[in-house]
Amino acid sequence: MSLDTRRITTRRGIEGDVHTGGSGQDLVFLHGAGGVVAGDPLLNRLSENYTVHAPVWPGFGPDATETLLEDMLDFTLHGWDVVDALELEGPPVLAGHSMGGMIAAEMASVARHDLSRLVLMAPAGMWDPDNPSPDLFAMLPFEMAEVLFHDPVVGEKLMMGGVDFGDNEALSEFMVGNARRLGTAGKILFPIPNRRLSKRIHRIGVETLLLWGRSDRLIDLAYAHMWDRLIPQADLRIIDEAGHMLPVEQPDEVARAVASFA
Repeated sequence: MSLDTRRITTRRGIEGDVHTGGSGQDLVFLHGAGGVVAGDPLLNRLSENYTVHAPVWPGFGPDATETLLEDMLDFTLHGWDVVDALELEGPPVLAGHSMGGMIAAEMASVARHDLSRLVLMAPAGMWDPDNPSPDLFAMLPFEMAEVLFHDPVVGEKLMMGGVDFGDNEALSEFMVGNARRLGTAGKILFPIPNRRLSKRIHRIGVETLLLWGRSDRLIDLAYAHMWDRLIPQADLRIIDEAGHMLPVEQPDEVARAVASFA
């Protein structure tokens, strides 16, 4: 099953796709640096209990929009512009993974009454000098799989998406798209120590579910406990047999946790 895709335009005039489907309370899902597709298994599981809206960030879709957002404030306000453009009936559940989790936390910090609940899946945005995260932007694909997935062999195949290395055109398209995505993500993910999100998340005023893969080698479990400590109404749950890409590796378990929480 696959969600429908529709086009929206924000008040700033930025056009983009949103994958939408399901029924129930509105849930806005913000994807991470790997992007999102309409057939994403987690989105389909979530759509069994929610009306899911998964916007594609500028720089991650087919449009040449990677220059439109420049810093963390741009991403945060664009997130709320997207929510406005969706014309929802009430405050949504706001969910995000990794980079999307960081943006969701920023959105919840600056507009603390405009969401009903918050779900953060291994969010980026914190820094502990005693547990520095590896530099994802300096890694080759097979090295990324080692830190992103519980099972690196399966992870490498998922990251390549079936690209045939013998097909120069397909490989070139993959490399260009990957460079665009990482270039956009790098605007807010590098360098993480300067984001200072820890100084703002005390403003989050809703119940927050924190989900973390037990095998996360990109953002260590020590960060999970940091988030849990700093957010006033946090509930931390650890997902077994999952790394940083827990929405991909354990979509059923993640969807069940979200359904039982919100």
